[in-house]
Amino acid sequence: MFFSVIIPLYNKGPYVAKAVKSVLAQTFKDYEIVIMDDGSHDDSYDIASRAVEGRINCHIHRQQNAGVSTARNKAVALSHGDYLCFLDADDWWEPTFLEEMSKLIKEYPEAGIYGTNYTIVNESKHKTRVAEIGVEPTFKIGYINYCQVYAKTLAMPLCTDSVCIPRTVFNEMKGFQKGIKLGEDFLLWIKIALKYQVAFLNKPLAYYNQDVEEANRGVFRKGYDPDTFMTFHFDQFEEEESKNRDLKVLLDRLRVYSLMRFRFANAHRNRVNREIEKVDFSNVDRKYWYFYKLPYPIIAVYLRIRSFASWLKNRMR
Repeated sequence: MFFSVIIPLYNKGPYVAKAVKSVLAQTFKDYEIVIMDDGSHDDSYDIASRAVEGRINCHIHRQQNAGVSTARNKAVALSHGDYLCFLDADDWWEPTFLEEMSKLIKEYPEAGIYGTNYTIVNESKHKTRVAEIGVEPTFKIGYINYCQVYAKTLAMPLCTDSVCIPRTVFNEMKGFQKGIKLGEDFLLWIKIALKYQVAFLNKPLAYYNQDVEEANRGVFRKGYDPDTFMTFHFDQFEEEESKNRDLKVLLDRLRVYSLMRFRFANAHRNRVNREIEKVDFSNVDRKYWYFYKLPYPIIAVYLRIRSFASWLKNRMR
């Protein structure tokens, strides 16, 4: 088996059939599908089961709800492919995704992770756009400096649906970090990128659907427990960060950007402050210095003014 396609599933009944069909439509046929239902309480499992019914090398399993990292890791353990691809149950692929990925692997066999560009879909707002990651417009294919590319625009060069990882590398890195609800993929990609080359095809072959549970997606989700949030786990890169300039810039920019919602809410102040103290503000836009260093009452006034301005703008439309 060349590819194992790993699909974690949790309450995505209206979407999972489309995800599965996009895999079954692949032009490259040497693959298996392994679906891990993470304790769904809707009809996701039944719909997924029907979608793969009668298909050879399509398997669906169930576990009690334990989070997406555990679901992916368990599915990998039950799979057999030499290369692992991941597809969330509300996203989908172009028919040539696996074919193009196989070519990328053949051309760059020493890479530790492979990726393509992807399309961000937000149909409820009538917006569809190719992710504006930090590669030059003329870049087509080759190795990228993952940290430099990510730091330029803070648009993920690799999203979960657009990557492929050799099984040996995945096992070496011990898979996705358990307990992380936001950024578990980023933590794994960084671990790999710090040790191996990253091969990238600048062609959008995956679709990242932002319409599903929109309020809960992205780094600004409200109410996140810091223990489940990627930024509070950057200490594992402390040694490498001290000597790798590209990593330092990326992590500093992610710190100030991803912790804004905590600052807005004045939540988990001590933990946020400890992370912000690590930032070299010469690596980030000056506005973040004011945002984090000014007393919170001043920030609160600013937020009220901004909220009023937004309300007034909407009233005048």
